[in-house]
Amino acid sequence: MKRWLSLGLLVILLVTGCSSDKINVEELTLGLMLGMDLDQDNHMVYYLSSPVFNKEAKKKNEEFGRKTETLRQSMTGFDAMTTGLTIRGKVQVMLVGKRILQHPDWFRLFDVVYRDAKYSVNARVVAVDGPVAEVINFYPIDKPRLPLHMTRLIDTASRRGITVKTTLQELHRQMYEKGVTPSISEVKMGKAVEVKGTAVLNERGKYAELLNLQESTLLLILQERGKEMNLSVQIPGEDERGPVRRSTITFRVKSAKTKIKTKYVQDRFQFDIDVKMSIALSEKLFPFDVRKGGEKLQKAIEEQLKRQIEHIISSFQKHQIDPIGLGLHARAYEYQAYKKVQEHWGEAFAKADVKLSVKTEITDMGPVK
Repeated sequence: MKRWLSLGLLVILLVTGCSSDKINVEELTLGLMLGMDLDQDNHMVYYLSSPVFNKEAKKKNEEFGRKTETLRQSMTGFDAMTTGLTIRGKVQVMLVGKRILQHPDWFRLFDVVYRDAKYSVNARVVAVDGPVAEVINFYPIDKPRLPLHMTRLIDTASRRGITVKTTLQELHRQMYEKGVTPSISEVKMGKAVEVKGTAVLNERGKYAELLNLQESTLLLILQERGKEMNLSVQIPGEDERGPVRRSTITFRVKSAKTKIKTKYVQDRFQFDIDVKMSIALSEKLFPFDVRKGGEKLQKAIEEQLKRQIEHIISSFQKHQIDPIGLGLHARAYEYQAYKKVQEHWGEAFAKADVKLSVKTEITDMGPVK
């Protein structure tokens, strides 16, 4: 009898304790998306986007903007503007204005994110080409709530291989890892939010350049993160007169393997990059017998891909950035030489010799001849 009585008292205490700590979702302000930007007077402005669960509300999302010096100060300001308890541990997307990225050491603004355990480090970091306010205040009628829409937009673009997916945790690693420089997704507001490609940054986080969708795909392949993705090239010699570019050929990369050999010769690093792809033809706008001339077509594709990748690497060296992570290979295989230049790896990489080899194999040409 005493046993059952004790058990009953325990249940009552648990129920009472749970009910006292209960908070209805209507009483919360879930910050699912945060943003930071500079106004016309170069003052920091922080934004918060939160879903609305009130049945009487006509809008399913609410947005707040606050002009403060730090992200932590903005949270106090948001608490003064919202009717619910502000919860910041559910942030899915962190928007950063391009104007901020053009200033070195902006990454210090994220200090509270890593210092406060209540923040989620799984949020996607996204650069915005244009005012962040335009994205925060965008209200898509035929899409889910904006924070959820942005999350799916970045995740889907990453799966398709047209941009990177960099979380706050991954960005922290890239910023403090000396053998690689950061890269994040970039979007722009038009009639809707559109993924433009990948923003590559220097070792201090300053904006260097934008890689378009195809260049982002090639970067993922060089990073050995390539999955199934699509690429297009122009084959020289085909008729290009008129509005239809008959020289275009598009193919799906079924698999891609990238091998990197590292050497240090005559005070310079040397990287031999070997890329091998298994491809399936998706679109061919010019007449060509693939069965008879498959090797010729493969060679033409290889030449165009090699030219595009070499252009990307040359641009990286010009900006003294290394989003590929070749510095990691240098540290692994030529540590003594790398140790001398690790504090200024971008300069050392700019002087490196990079040799590229691209091989393709057409394994599928589709059901038509």
